[in-house]
Amino acid sequence: MRIGLFATCLGDTLFPEAVKSTAVLLARLGHDVVFPPGQTCCGQMHVNTGYQREPVPLVRNFAEQFGDASIDAVVMPSGSCAGSVRHQHEIIAERYGDAALRSGVATVKAKTYELSEFLVDVLDATDVGAYFPQRVTYHPTCHSLRMLRVGEKPLRLLRAVDSIDLVELPEADACCGFGGTFAVKNADTSTAMLQDKMRNVATTGVAVCTAGDSSCLMHIGGGLSRIKSGTRTLHLAQILSSTRTAPHVLMEAAR
Repeated sequence: MRIGLFATCLGDTLFPEAVKSTAVLLARLGHDVVFPPGQTCCGQMHVNTGYQREPVPLVRNFAEQFGDASIDAVVMPSGSCAGSVRHQHEIIAERYGDAALRSGVATVKAKTYELSEFLVDVLDATDVGAYFPQRVTYHPTCHSLRMLRVGEKPLRLLRAVDSIDLVELPEADACCGFGGTFAVKNADTSTAMLQDKMRNVATTGVAVCTAGDSSCLMHIGGGLSRIKSGTRTLHLAQILSSTRTAPHVLMEAAR
């Protein structure tokens, strides 16, 4: 299968290892991974902040970059960006686009997936040959849980990882408090939600808190590092790409 990899803004600028790990994993499973060089932001942050007309050029570019018929699927290590492409792009195209944009958006929407749902639903794979001998807990991000409804798919993948010690996160489905500009505009509320999340992570005694969105991991990881919890955050793709022959070396978190 020929897979178009979408890096996302955070992946491109702050968390490139999550993007690289996604490519390594998909290639290891026997697929041809391509990276359309003209890709830019999907426009999610504009829409979520209330600017719906402004991201039209971004939506159009996304449809053009990934609409190539030779690309069988579009995969990204982000539930929020996948949710934007599958749901928000259609809204923007209907309200502010032309017929060509609506057609392009529909074409790309039909083949766009967040990483865990692509592995489980499309490839029918839960055991991807991963090896990660660490105590881990999983935070289900809001967009993946509520917009994409990936459900247990990430956990099914994690349970199949060789030597992992997977611990259930208390109140897992509670938001971490990030929400993009929500964390800036409602800082006190965001911080209170983050404190609840960090307290629940702390009760698990894990070395790693993982998730499918770098944005949530950035928020949670920032909080954990400030209190020197000893727990670090790591994207799901980085765990799944780790193998016995090429293991992920876990850097020690601040204590």
